[in-house]
Amino acid sequence: MSLSIRNQLPGTVISVTPGEVMATVKVRLGGGQEITAAVTLEAVEDLGLAAGSTVRALVKSTEVSLATGPVDGVSIRNQLPGTVTDVAVGGAMARVKVTVAGGELTSAITKDAATELGLTAGAQVVALIKSTEVSLSNA
Repeated sequence: MSLSIRNQLPGTVISVTPGEVMATVKVRLGGGQEITAAVTLEAVEDLGLAAGSTVRALVKSTEVSLATGPVDGVSIRNQLPGTVTDVAVGGAMARVKVTVAGGELTSAITKDAATELGLTAGAQVVALIKSTEVSLSNA
């Protein structure tokens, strides 16, 4: 199956914390960084997720925000440092490619945001992704 989701990072589940209806799943990416996904318990069961499971963390490019450094005081669990490798700017939006340990992320942000942040190839950034925006698939 092909997907339009640009961001597909391979990793290994390191923990599953179940709740009433949802669970948080921590995944260690290939480069050693961790990402947390909030998924339904039904998805955990359907995918057979447990410590050691091989998965892909999937994130739509519109759900990847960028900052010029780590951000304190926010509820966003996933903050992945990386380096901008490419910026393509259109009339209203920009596509920014960021290399992180273990892969590459694509972020779709406004042209104004890309300009205000001064994003160019080589810039250091932090990709911010809410755990509720991370989907998981079997690798």
